[in-house]
Amino acid sequence: MGTIEATFGFVDLAGFTALTEAHGDEEAVSLLDRFETIAVTALGPRDRFVKTIGDAVMIAFADADAAIAGTTRLFDACMTAAEMPMPRAGLHHGGAVRRGGDYFGGTVNLAARVAAQAHGGQVLATDTVADVARRHGVRVVDLGCFSLRNLARPVELFELPLCPVAAGSAVDPVCRMQVPRASAAGRLRHDDTDYWLCSLRCAGAFAADPDNYVADIRPVGQS
Repeated sequence: MGTIEATFGFVDLAGFTALTEAHGDEEAVSLLDRFETIAVTALGPRDRFVKTIGDAVMIAFADADAAIAGTTRLFDACMTAAEMPMPRAGLHHGGAVRRGGDYFGGTVNLAARVAAQAHGGQVLATDTVADVARRHGVRVVDLGCFSLRNLARPVELFELPLCPVAAGSAVDPVCRMQVPRASAAGRLRHDDTDYWLCSLRCAGAFAADPDNYVADIRPVGQS
């Protein structure tokens, strides 16, 4: 047991529950294996892959610079991978207690809370990480203060646009998987917005009840 200082990151796949419902458990597990491989490959030499928690991975980056570089690589790989949901991440820097191969404490808890505020394709961070991102030329967006679960004081959060959305891709509104428009199984229009579907199964589900799927989906590449 000991203490360390690091930038802790939690990254998960937005819409993973919807994907499991649409494509089944075996496809979901296979996708998680791919996601974990992508996450490990994205790490720098001093970063540490800590564990998986459901569809999320926990990473201890050596510092904020390493977190920005590693998260950028991870997002870029997910955004360009075929049939991969969009990732979302939360980053926070501080001290933690090391126990075995895991880390505990307020810093870790806050990083997890920050990740829970992000939507698909978004990286959120606290002030220390945001300051380093600015030095790297990232156009940081101050989102204001948020009341996070089980935290006494509001926390100021910043959006770090580290990775552009893959060109020519959309998000399937049923399973939330990224879909290259050129190879989509279907394209349906609802309320003057086009949606691309990954399979005939998803297209059929969307056609039967589109309002059930569009409430919180953000069509990629459309205003």
